[in-house]
Amino acid sequence: MATKYAFLFPGQGAQAPGMVKDVAEKFSSAAKVIDDISSITGVDVKKLLWESDAETLSRSDNSQLAITAASLAIMAALKEKGIEPNAAMGFSLGEFPALYAAGVLGFEDVIKVVRQRGLIMQKVCEEIAAANEGHAPGMSAILGLPPEKVKEIADSIPDAYAANLNSARQTVISGTFDALTAAEKAATEAGARRALRLKVAGPFHSPLMQKAADEFNKVLESVTFNNPKIALFSNVSGTQATSGDEVKTSAVLHLTHPVQWTQEEAVLASLIESDTASEWKVLEVGPGKVLTGLWGQTSFGEKLPAVPVNGAETIESM
Repeated sequence: MATKYAFLFPGQGAQAPGMVKDVAEKFSSAAKVIDDISSITGVDVKKLLWESDAETLSRSDNSQLAITAASLAIMAALKEKGIEPNAAMGFSLGEFPALYAAGVLGFEDVIKVVRQRGLIMQKVCEEIAAANEGHAPGMSAILGLPPEKVKEIADSIPDAYAANLNSARQTVISGTFDALTAAEKAATEAGARRALRLKVAGPFHSPLMQKAADEFNKVLESVTFNNPKIALFSNVSGTQATSGDEVKTSAVLHLTHPVQWTQEEAVLASLIESDTASEWKVLEVGPGKVLTGLWGQTSFGEKLPAVPVNGAETIESM
């Protein structure tokens, strides 16, 4: 029976100082990816990945490039092992490595696009913070409440929005600093097990990022988006994306619309379950193991666990 692979790519918040250093040291293809990204952007990506502290990496202009570099480096190392994706989906920023994996964007284009996206989003986040007396906007994960209840809480608080529908037990709210503080308090009073402020630089996937979406739309005007060559899934629709035009439109909407992750997972699972001729493996390709955990919270994840691929030892064992 043929083996097929679904690649899941993580988003902002997955970054960590020193990530993929061991991968670059063990796999020449991974090291080349990092060098090539440095050449394209003019950024010393090795220094960014391996010498930055957590605070520096949390900035959108740094984290988006760093996480993309880490994910593409791991993907290159997997290719050395003969492992390539038959399906791809990414969480938030992770959609861009997924677009590269699916052939929608070429290597140079995806790096240039991610670089501009990070710069634009960081600038807008700083503008929002300045307008709120220096209090940085951001995102908070609400654990232990149904998504419907979290959305109800967010809808009741100005400048708070249900942004990431991660699982039946975890929903992320975006908002200004004060809105998040109020939402965290309301969620805790409603019985949430925990309300956790995330390591991200802004209120992503909410209307507060409309200015960033408008600027990013201009960046994409001259970029060609090809039709996907493998199964590709959209955060915006929660379904499979079939055309480059659709993906390009969604890439802009992505900044202001919620991540429909639970729906995407279900659609991917349905595709896997309908393919009786193949054995599927689900790999989280990039730093961290957040998506592995979310996949494991589903009924289909219990039957087909995801494997986090974030280091050289894991890759070498495959």
